[in-house]
Amino acid sequence: MLDPRSEIYPTIEYRPIQPSDLEALEKIHLALFPIRYEREFFLNVVNGHGIVSWGAVDTSRSDEGRGEIIGFVTTRMIAAKDSEIEDLFRYNSSRKDLTLVYILTLGVVDRYRNLGIASSLVREVIKYAASISNCRGVYLHVISYNQPAISFYKKMLFKLVRRLPMFYYIRGQHYDSYLFVYYVNGGRSPCSPL
Repeated sequence: MLDPRSEIYPTIEYRPIQPSDLEALEKIHLALFPIRYEREFFLNVVNGHGIVSWGAVDTSRSDEGRGEIIGFVTTRMIAAKDSEIEDLFRYNSSRKDLTLVYILTLGVVDRYRNLGIASSLVREVIKYAASISNCRGVYLHVISYNQPAISFYKKMLFKLVRRLPMFYYIRGQHYDSYLFVYYVNGGRSPCSPL
């Protein structure tokens, strides 16, 4: 993490992830996540094959790392009827074309954490979802022991809608998952007083 007392803060720019980000993206995922992703996933991300993504880049670096991603978010568009939260949208069964944006991965390199980069990346996703008229929400899973991520999504006003027992299987052990949703374009929980 950068020293908060330092007078020099990085200049962060946000852009779509591109093919030149492949190695850095793989390296960051390996460092941040307990789940190992196949090479095909990364190729789909950098080439935009079914995945919409944003990268955060520190443009204030003067070394060879200038322009290298230091944070990212990867997403996929999913038909609401094909999602595991389809039941939350039954109140609007007249619309068969409702969609959701699913956050696949979100990460920021350790030394750049607590600078608002992850929040900015999630805001990009929310803005993107809201720009799609038939999209009703952004959703994701968080492994049950990741308290910093749980707190982060609550702070970003995502709603915890369910706990999924034994959702993850990592290194021979099962872990529960929490499912979070951020509603857009009039999407809402069926239990909403509205």
